Amino acid sequence: MCNYKEAREECNKAPESDLKNRLMLHIAQKLSDEKTLMEYHEQLRDSSVPDQMCLAALHYARGHYEDATEIYKKIQAENKELLALNVYMALCYYKLDYFDVCLDLLSQYMTMTEPSIIGANLRACTTFQLYNGKTAEDELRMLEKVPHSGDLFQDNDLLRHNLVVLRNGENAMQMFPPLVDVIPEAKLNLVIYHLKNQDIEEAFNIMKDVEPTAPKEYILKAIVHAVVGQHADSKEHLKVAQQLFQLVGGSSSECDTIPGRQCMASCFFLLKQFEDVLVYLRSIREFFLNDDDFNWNYGIALAATGDYKAAEESLQQIKSETYKTEYTYTSWLCKCYVMNGKPSLAWDLYVNMESSAESLSILSMLANDCYRMGHFYYAVKAFDVLERLDPDPEFFEGKRGAAVGVFQMVIAGKEQKEKLAEVISLITTTNNPQVSSSVTAIDRLYYQGIQKVGQGKQHGPLIHTLITSLYHPFCSKGVLGFWGFGAVSYTHL
Repeated sequence: MCNYKEAREECNKAPESDLKNRLMLHIAQKLSDEKTLMEYHEQLRDSSVPDQMCLAALHYARGHYEDATEIYKKIQAENKELLALNVYMALCYYKLDYFDVCLDLLSQYMTMTEPSIIGANLRACTTFQLYNGKTAEDELRMLEKVPHSGDLFQDNDLLRHNLVVLRNGENAMQMFPPLVDVIPEAKLNLVIYHLKNQDIEEAFNIMKDVEPTAPKEYILKAIVHAVVGQHADSKEHLKVAQQLFQLVGGSSSECDTIPGRQCMASCFFLLKQFEDVLVYLRSIREFFLNDDDFNWNYGIALAATGDYKAAEESLQQIKSETYKTEYTYTSWLCKCYVMNGKPSLAWDLYVNMESSAESLSILSMLANDCYRMGHFYYAVKAFDVLERLDPDPEFFEGKRGAAVGVFQMVIAGKEQKEKLAEVISLITTTNNPQVSSSVTAIDRLYYQGIQKVGQGKQHGPLIHTLITSLYHPFCSKGVLGFWGFGAVSYTHL
C-alpha cells in the first residue's frame, strides 16, 4: 500500500527482533532516511542468511546489482538447496543487461520447481529484451496452465503492468497511472507512452521531479529534455540533455555498453560533432540494422559529414510512414538525392508535399543545391516557382543563370534540346524587363554553340555566381525508441 510512515509506526510497537530490524531497514530505505538506515544496517549479522538476504535486497533496491550478486553467490555456495537464489541472481543480471545469463539461471530454477509468477514474469521480460513482445507474452501465458483462483492477470499488478509493455502501450492510460506509486517502472513507461504519442509537455511534467538513480532513468530524462529542447528551440534543455547523455556514456560502468555508446552518440549529435557521432554509431550498427531510430540518426550524421551515398541508403531503410512524412526526413533525403546526382527524385519528393513553409524551405534548398551541383534544369524549375511566389530579383537572377547552365549542357550534349525549349518557355512567362535580352542572348549563344560544335570546337564555360545555400536543420531521434522497462522488482525481508 506504500504507507511507509504508518508501517514504521506499527513496526515500532513490536518487540525487538531480527525481523523487526530488517523491516525497519527497508522502511528507512523507502523513506530515504539514510541515518536510520545505517543504524539498522549495522545490526545485520554476517552469519545470518535472512540478514544477508535482506542486505542483498537493499543493494538491489539502491541499484548496486554487482554487490547483491556477490552476496547471493556466497549464500548459494553454502546452501545449495536454496534454488530461489537463481531467480534473485537472474534479477540482478537482468538489471545489468546480461540477458543470456539471466535466462540460463531461470532455466536452472524453473526445470526443478513448479512455475512461479516471479520466474515466469522475469523470463518474459528477458525474452522481450532479446526478441519481441509477442514472444514474451507467450512466456507469460504459460502461467495460465498453473491452477489458481480468480483472474491471474487482473489480480496481479506486476503482470497487468507488463502486459501493457509487451503490447506496445495498449491500455497504458488505464493501467500505468494507478501503478505509478506501486511499481517504479510504471512512471518511466508512462513517460515513454507520452513521448510516443507526442504529448511532450505531460512527459516533461512527470519526469522533471524524478531524481535518476539508474542509467535508464538518466537516459530517459535526457531524452525528455532533448525532445523539449528541439520542439521549443531551447538551448537550456538541449544543454541539460547533452550533459545527461555524456554523464551516462562517459561512466565507467556504461561506456562499453550499447546504451552507453548510444548516449555518447546523442551527446555529440546535440553538439553537432558528427564525425564523433559516427564513431559511436558505427561501433553498434550491427545491432540496429533494421531500427528506424538508428537509421534516422545514422543517415543524418552521414549526410552532415558529406557521405551522401551512405546517408541515402540509411534513410531509405526507414520504414515508419510517420517518420517519412517529417520535414527533417524529407529535406535530408532531398539533399542526398541532389548530391548523388538524382535531382529528379528530389523534385518528385517536393512535388508530393503540401504547400507550406516547410515545402518552401525545401524548394529553396533544391534551387541552390541543384545550381551548385550543375543540375541546372531542376534549378530553373525551382527558381521559377520561387519567383512566382515572391518576385525577388535574386530568384530571377538564379533562374537566368541556371537557364544558361541548361544551354551549356545542351551544347555539350549532356542535356536534351527539349529541356532548353522548356526552360526558355519558363523564362518568357516571367514579368521581368530583362527577359527579352536574356532570351535573345541565349538564342544567339545557342546558334553560335551549334556552329562551334559543328566545327569540332567546345563552347567555353560561363562563370556564374552561386547563390549561398540556406541553413539546413539537424534533428535527432531519441535513443530509446522502444518499451524498455519491464517491471521485475521485489524486496526480501
